[in-house]
Amino acid sequence: MAAVFRKLIPGRGRGALGIISALMIVSAILRLGAGAAQALDNLPKDGAAEQDVMAGRGDKAAPADGADPIGTCMGEEDLAPALAALRAREADVAQRETDLRSRQQALQLAESTIDQKLAAMEETEQRLRATLAMAETAAEDDVAQLTQVYANMKPREAAAVFSQMEPDFAAGFLGRMRPDAAAAILSGMDPQAAYTISVMLAGRNANAPKN
Repeated sequence: MAAVFRKLIPGRGRGALGIISALMIVSAILRLGAGAAQALDNLPKDGAAEQDVMAGRGDKAAPADGADPIGTCMGEEDLAPALAALRAREADVAQRETDLRSRQQALQLAESTIDQKLAAMEETEQRLRATLAMAETAAEDDVAQLTQVYANMKPREAAAVFSQMEPDFAAGFLGRMRPDAAAAILSGMDPQAAYTISVMLAGRNANAPKN
C-alpha cells in the first residue's frame, strides 16, 4: 500500500490537496476489493450453481422418466365415455350375432319341417293313387261281373230290372253286353224306356273314336 502511495504522490512537497486525493483513491480501491471478495464468497459450490440455474428457469421441475414432456396425460375419466361407447358397440354386435344364429337355427328347423311334410304328402299321394287304382279296378270288376249276371238272366226278368234303373245307368250295362243279349232285354222293356236307352247308346257309340 505504501508503494501505491508513493506512486500516487511522486513528490513530498505537495500540499494537503494531494494527500486528500490519494486517500480517496486508496479508499475506492479497498471498496472494490472487498466487493469482489464478497462476490466470490457468494458463488455456489459443488454443482449448486447448476442447480440454481436450472431452478431459475421456471417454477416447474424437469419431467420424470416416462412422463409426458408436452403436458399432462389424459386421465381415465376422460377416456370413460369412449370406453363405454366401445363396450356398448361390442355388446350390440354380440347381440346381433346371437339373433342371427337364432334365426338361422329357426330357418333350418322350418326347412326340416317343410321337407318332412312334403315327404309325408308325397307318401300320402302315392297311397291315395294306389287306393284309387284299386277302387277303379274293383269297381270295374264289380260292374263287369254284374253285367255278366244281367246278361245271363232271362230277357223278360232282366227287362223288368232295367225298367227300374235310370236310363243312363241302364245304358251303361247294356253297352257292355253282347248285342244279342242287349237286344233281347230291350225288346221286353217299355217302348218309351227302350227308345231312350237306345238313343243314349247311339250317342255313346257316335262319340266313340273310329278307325
